[in-house]
Amino acid sequence: MTRTTLSRLLPVLALVGTGGCDYDIANPNSPAVIGENPSAAQVGAAANGILIATRQDLADWALDAAIWGREAFRIDPADTRFVQEMMQGPLDPGSRAFGGDHWLEPYSAIRSANDLLAVISTASSLTPEQQSATSGFAHTLQAYNFTIVLSSHTQDQIPVDVGRDASAPPAPFVTNAEAWNHVIALLDQGATELVGDAFPFTLPAGFAGFNTPATFLQFNRALRARVAVYRGDYAGALTFLSQSFLDPAAPLDRGVYMDFGTGAGDVANPLAVSSQTSENFGHPTLETQAQLQPGGALDQRFLNKLVKRPSRSGGTTDTEPVQTFSSDLGWIRYPSPSSPIPIIKNEELILLRAEANINLNQVVPAVTDLNVVRQTSGLLAPYAGAVDQPSLINELLYNKRYSLMYEGGHSWIDFRRYGLTANLQAIDRPGPPPDVIFPTLPIPAAETQPRT
Repeated sequence: MTRTTLSRLLPVLALVGTGGCDYDIANPNSPAVIGENPSAAQVGAAANGILIATRQDLADWALDAAIWGREAFRIDPADTRFVQEMMQGPLDPGSRAFGGDHWLEPYSAIRSANDLLAVISTASSLTPEQQSATSGFAHTLQAYNFTIVLSSHTQDQIPVDVGRDASAPPAPFVTNAEAWNHVIALLDQGATELVGDAFPFTLPAGFAGFNTPATFLQFNRALRARVAVYRGDYAGALTFLSQSFLDPAAPLDRGVYMDFGTGAGDVANPLAVSSQTSENFGHPTLETQAQLQPGGALDQRFLNKLVKRPSRSGGTTDTEPVQTFSSDLGWIRYPSPSSPIPIIKNEELILLRAEANINLNQVVPAVTDLNVVRQTSGLLAPYAGAVDQPSLINELLYNKRYSLMYEGGHSWIDFRRYGLTANLQAIDRPGPPPDVIFPTLPIPAAETQPRT
């Protein structure tokens, strides 16, 4: 079977004309491809373009994966696909906004990085260290975007050799195991390239504290630790976490974020909607499964991210039996159009270390890290449950769910990895057809259809 050529996608938003990463989109509909011997301003614009392309899918990924991970509903009378296709199926691979989603945007960012990587060594206006640091930046962002594709397409094969010339054959599909190895290689190569005192461009505010090659390396190693945990390399994860910015004494929200804004040429955070009138709802189990603080209040993480609102019902009203569900929880996780979305933060790193230690049967340090998050973020009492591995994994998954909810599919990814997605929901609609939690998205139809 032949297929359409994703590897020939035009790079998205590889902008020219600005030397800093400020998300000012000069010409998003007709971006220029960076050429040989680029100036420092052109390199900065290309780096900006990679970030903008990465940002394109971030909020949509956070919402969609929250629906699949039963953190959220979107009850939108104008588009019932949110409660039918996304919760009951079948997932339509021909729909870029639903079943065929979380593919084109990450690959566009990957291709934009390839365009910069192809010419960075010819940039005579940059020092060798600046060229190398730029390559490390680009390889790290490529790896992150591949993790979105792999996290949403768990039972499929994907292409990784997508930096091909337009005249070359399409990139072949490789197994997911090979693709994860490619992600690891990109992160490790990026780590070796992140040298020198400064990037030849300015990173946006969401990278504050991680905007030099040395500090960006800590971000790279944090992503590498996440991948190691996903791949079951728990000893390796501990090594990479020790090289990251993990710090139990630091603020738990310290980390790397993607910025949004309302300025000229910028994009507002689309998840920053009214907690009382929008179509986005919290799943009721977030309230019913929340643990209690010593005084009887719900887990502070729940209280910080969700509020009561007028109830709304959704579901299937045109079939027999009529099946609906409802929610009276509204999101306040992103209170402002300028609220950033985390890429990775200290709180997750502490929980990744707890996860690695649980799986290595190192109970004491695991419980210590769980308690840092429970007590600091949730205002809960120290963990007092059983310390066998299944009990600790359940406690870990609880804390990851409440610490990272609505931030990028963590519940869907984590409970799926442990085969525990049934723990995420009461059956909202038992069927027929029943609600399901999908293990994967299908490969988009455009990637599998014969070319004409």
